[in-house]
Amino acid sequence: MHPVAEQIKAKFPETFVRATEFRGDWAVEVTREGLLEVARFLRHDPAMDYDYIVHVSSVDWLGEPVRFEVVWEIYSVRRRHRIRLKTRVPESDPVVESLTGFWKGCEFMEREVYDMMGIRFAHHPDHRRILMPDDYPEGYPLRKDFPLVGKGWRDTFDFMEGGAPSPPRNP
Repeated sequence: MHPVAEQIKAKFPETFVRATEFRGDWAVEVTREGLLEVARFLRHDPAMDYDYIVHVSSVDWLGEPVRFEVVWEIYSVRRRHRIRLKTRVPESDPVVESLTGFWKGCEFMEREVYDMMGIRFAHHPDHRRILMPDDYPEGYPLRKDFPLVGKGWRDTFDFMEGGAPSPPRNP
């Protein structure tokens, strides 16, 4: 196991779920109840010093008991090391703490996760949709149970007979 993952496991044994490695990149999954403590440790402990948020994303594990996973990829500029911090949230209560207090750059990325997957971030400074209209009524387009053809509104479009018009010819 990577030394950072070992330190998280030793310091937060009740929060630590697992550590995984894929192609040299490490991910540590923690419980959502302990997420803030682990994030605080990774951000503020001088030995960790993860000072840059690279990305926030989510995964829909449709059919699993705890459906959604939120992933924060963080980087230490001084140590030149990255790690992914993950937690799971159930479909019945898709809420997780926002990490904008530790990495300001999370703000827009957490809004995108909310907008596309419906995972809410508690204590987010500006928690509203970012890509879809504010009054978008059909749910969250990146969930695996969202229909590929939408929920019916595309059926009302008028399409041109014979396809798109030809581009104008040069004289």
